[in-house]
Amino acid sequence: MIGSISLLIMTALYPVTQIVVILLIIRFIHGIAWGWSTTVNGTAAVDLVPRRRVGEGMGYFGLSVTVGMIMAPSLGIYLYQNYSFNLLVWIAVALGGVAIVLFSVTSFVTPDSVYQNQNNPPKFSFFGSLIEQKSRYPALVTFLNTFGYGAVVTYIVIFGNEQGLSGTFLFYFFNAVFATISRPLTGKYFDKKGPWKLIMVCSLISFIAMWILSLAGSNLHLIIAGALFGIGFGSMMPALQAWVISKTTTERSGIANGMYYSSIDLGIGSSAFILGFIYNFVNTATLFKLSSIMFLAVLVLTFFDYRKQSEPWTGT
Repeated sequence: MIGSISLLIMTALYPVTQIVVILLIIRFIHGIAWGWSTTVNGTAAVDLVPRRRVGEGMGYFGLSVTVGMIMAPSLGIYLYQNYSFNLLVWIAVALGGVAIVLFSVTSFVTPDSVYQNQNNPPKFSFFGSLIEQKSRYPALVTFLNTFGYGAVVTYIVIFGNEQGLSGTFLFYFFNAVFATISRPLTGKYFDKKGPWKLIMVCSLISFIAMWILSLAGSNLHLIIAGALFGIGFGSMMPALQAWVISKTTTERSGIANGMYYSSIDLGIGSSAFILGFIYNFVNTATLFKLSSIMFLAVLVLTFFDYRKQSEPWTGT
């Protein structure tokens, strides 16, 4: 609740100032609130899901996260281009208010037994709370995965303008639709077979989607790329989260979950920073091709971890 309310307040403050330093301070506090609320919310979802069905459960939970990440840029761009920045902010505030109401209702109906593992929490350590050693490998894979996604979030609108494509929103729409369709199926597969083959196939699909996007010359290409990216990236994210959680104990699932979300933020943030520098020398299509290499890196790293497994997957 503290994190969600802080997010609401920080979002409402954006139109108040036009002084860069104050804006950066607001953004800094916003980042803290975002990390706080997403980590706790994700960990609450982990606690609610039985361990034997963590892939399926986090698939449903991750669906809301992924669809939000997919639809928000499209909605934000539409509102900014057709109305105003202030309206965009106030709609975001309204959505935050709805989230707080829903979270409040959930807190009342959730049985206390779900959080019984909190009766004997591990000893607090700041650095220990940042990294869960057992989950480092899938967290690294998550970082590389979201680095590739960061290129899409940052540059697809610019790419559409360069290519004269009017249907950029179609990429986001079909992305969300196919992520929604595939998520329950891939979640069940995770629980039965584990994360490795699922992530390898989905990373290859995401790689192909990025190349189709980079070569797009019509809205049909955007639709195909969006659909493939929804299946690939949309299925990978909850699988990666479940993989991160499956590596650790119930008591440290919150720390592992926090590291997962940090990997996402670092991946998208560093992608925008690094590709922003490269953009001075190449066009956006080339940026998409370069960032697609990250999905191949995800495939290779997942394959190496798969080869190290001495026993078949037995569930989490």
